[in-house]
Amino acid sequence: MINDYRFRTDSSGEKTFSRLLKPALAALILSAAGSAVYWTLEQQPFDSGSQQQADHSPTQTEPQIYELALPERQALPASGSQHITPPESGPTTDNMAATPAVSTATTEKPAITGTPTTAENVDEPVEPETQAHSDHAPTIAADTTWIEEKVKRGDSLAKIFSRLGLSPSLLHRIVNSSEEAKQLARIKPGETLRVLTDDAGNLIKLVLQRNAIRSLHIQPGDEGFLTRLVERQLETRIAQSGGTITNSLYESAQRAGLSDDLIMELANIFGWDIDFALEIRAGDSFNLIYEEEYLDGELFDNGNILAAEFVNRGNVYRAIRFQDEQGNSSYFSPDGSSMRKAFLRAPVDFRRISSGFRTARWHPVLGKKRPHKGVDYAAATGTPIRASGDGRVIFRGKKGGYGRTVIIKHGNQYTTLYAHMSRFNGKVKNGSRVQQGQTIGYVGKSGLATGPHLHYEFRVNGIHRNPLTVKIPAAAPIDKRYKSDFKLQSEPLLARLDLLSRTQLATAE
Repeated sequence: MINDYRFRTDSSGEKTFSRLLKPALAALILSAAGSAVYWTLEQQPFDSGSQQQADHSPTQTEPQIYELALPERQALPASGSQHITPPESGPTTDNMAATPAVSTATTEKPAITGTPTTAENVDEPVEPETQAHSDHAPTIAADTTWIEEKVKRGDSLAKIFSRLGLSPSLLHRIVNSSEEAKQLARIKPGETLRVLTDDAGNLIKLVLQRNAIRSLHIQPGDEGFLTRLVERQLETRIAQSGGTITNSLYESAQRAGLSDDLIMELANIFGWDIDFALEIRAGDSFNLIYEEEYLDGELFDNGNILAAEFVNRGNVYRAIRFQDEQGNSSYFSPDGSSMRKAFLRAPVDFRRISSGFRTARWHPVLGKKRPHKGVDYAAATGTPIRASGDGRVIFRGKKGGYGRTVIIKHGNQYTTLYAHMSRFNGKVKNGSRVQQGQTIGYVGKSGLATGPHLHYEFRVNGIHRNPLTVKIPAAAPIDKRYKSDFKLQSEPLLARLDLLSRTQLATAE
């Protein structure tokens, strides 16, 4: 659905495209606008009782997962279970220190990489946690040392334990002690493994630091090993921002202090009504109210966009986020209509439209005029192609000049065609049910094509329609059961958007 919105517009409103390098999301940089049309309001407490808490999940690059490698033992399967059950077996002595029992309601700050620290110097703040049977946890003695290892590509637990000076038999017993401990078998590059040992090298505690807020803690107990999952709590604050477009949405939103994730989400929300590659003009404006997540008083990540407004060519579009009692969330217009449409306007992230919908055009391969009953989206080979709507695959295979092609039937009226693929998604077969946005294949130039692109057709009752202009039906509106709740939640957000708009106009003047 999201087109390449990184293009420029001149003062006359004409489009010219430019390639922009997307900055890495190593940190979230909120910068103030440098001119009268770029501005960000200070964070304000949100007084609506309907404020929602985000389920935070930090953004990460998809990591490589390594299977557990044990000497002369079979690799153990990973488990995603979050329930903690103590093992039935009794304690062992290999690499374990026998110490008195204390409560384990504290967690540790990570030690400085590569620098062993004694227990007397380790600050252990109390953190919210999920804990299992900690009545008999050992005391951390004074003559102990923390050692830290960073997980690198190609690492296995066996390698890391060897570097830490811990035995393979201890590794085997820990991983087999509970379902939660099996998570150690799914270590990922970038994670940190810390162990606390006494002077004799006996294990006191092991901590797998998943990220800044999640960690897995394992330590010997009277009945095997105690495992607990620790998750630090984030503080949610409400922020607001807005700006006016002078060159591109991306650059203008960055000047307004928005992160890449927020910019993409803003485009996602309004992408069914606005073509961000073709329809953005200088003078268009945007405002949004969104969540920010703080850890120890410092900005950690962005949460959800709660409400947003986009003015495109004088047309005002507004969206409110609403989550029902089942936890399903979506965006709706102020009257309760879904912002989501039954079909994506463009099923691929494209660089440009290389050929539009025409009754006749000169075919570059055949060398003659013939109708072009679809739209060609130029994109790099391998770019994912998404199903534009929910439906059932009625054709998947090679189809003459179309090359590798997928045809999807959406109900009784609509069919869509996707041609010239380099390859298919292996999970999508003839007869498969697909959902809107699901990857069905990848851009290529199979069949009669001079370069990599997606040829996309949209048919209504078997008749070809222009995918760029056809009226797309909306998805279902908000459920009647939630209308009163939606109204109660949306009214203060809409009032706040009104204030943002008025402030923006006054600033521009």
